[in-house]
Amino acid sequence: MVVERVRQMSVEQFLDFAETSEEWYEYIDGELYPMTTPTFRHNIIGNNIAFSLRTLLAGKNCQALGMGQGVRVGETRFLIPDVCVVCEEPLLESDTRILLNPVLVGEVTSPTTVNADRGAKRDYYFNVPSLETYLVVDQHRLNVELHTRDGASWRIDTYSNIDDELPLEALNCRLPLGDIYRNVEFES
Repeated sequence: MVVERVRQMSVEQFLDFAETSEEWYEYIDGELYPMTTPTFRHNIIGNNIAFSLRTLLAGKNCQALGMGQGVRVGETRFLIPDVCVVCEEPLLESDTRILLNPVLVGEVTSPTTVNADRGAKRDYYFNVPSLETYLVVDQHRLNVELHTRDGASWRIDTYSNIDDELPLEALNCRLPLGDIYRNVEFES
């Protein structure tokens, strides 16, 4: 299927397409959104988070995954976070690349995605029943928003000190900001 010609497709068509596509696309209400190549800094931060979570979760029945794992966030919406964690048995959309039960997802912001990461995408993720933690990580300054499910609502805490540690309650661990931003230099 040639994506440039297809602006609208059904969920079934998207799932078939996603199974064979070498490129990554997010799907929202029938529309395809191509994923752009992340910046070097974006990649470092995303990989730092995934690596740190893998280390923190060693011995637990959880898997930390880097970018590329699709997540269903609604009946007609599929996103690709920069990082996600699944615990226990991963539930997948039939035999596709789409995860149904993440416990944590994280987005590293870019100038073109920051508003969506803090707005529409956040709201979509909040509708995932299994999700307990949503991270919004700034790649241009030391700043992480930690959204934690608190019953029927969400609590937000912001961390901006290199010595801070994010309390990931659902995973029973703490993620240091120093690990998230390891080997990342900011302009003064």
